[in-house]
Amino acid sequence: MGKSLIQKLSKIVGISAPATLERVKRLEQAGVISHFTAVVNPEKIGLSIIAMVNISLNLSNLSSVASIKEKFMVLDEVIECYQIAGANDFILKVAAKDIKTYGEFMNKKLTQIEGIQIIKSSFVIDNVKEKNVSAGSGRRVQSVKVNANPFK
Repeated sequence: MGKSLIQKLSKIVGISAPATLERVKRLEQAGVISHFTAVVNPEKIGLSIIAMVNISLNLSNLSSVASIKEKFMVLDEVIECYQIAGANDFILKVAAKDIKTYGEFMNKKLTQIEGIQIIKSSFVIDNVKEKNVSAGSGRRVQSVKVNANPFK
């Protein structure tokens, strides 16, 4: 975690940068913070198509759900993958350069995975809200309980 990020975070929580760094380290050690990530604008790196792809499996023609998961994991176009309960079995978030590239991904890769019965693609028109999970749920964090309270 960079120095400027710690300084920004310290202003948000209202404590010094060294105290913030120490508390962030404790939250990491406690497993509350699993990792840090940079959020990249897909359009800025040439990915103008985002598709949400609902997948239904043909369970009678499938050796294991684990093998499907492994196949999804190695597809570069799949940026998120969720196994779900309900009408479908998986939702994939797929990024592609353009609609032609998405079509090639679907026809040459996705449809070739044994055990997939139905593929339904929906294309993102606008990202209305995107939020990562946070302790404060949009509020200024006053305290977070982890073994010892790191924000007290």
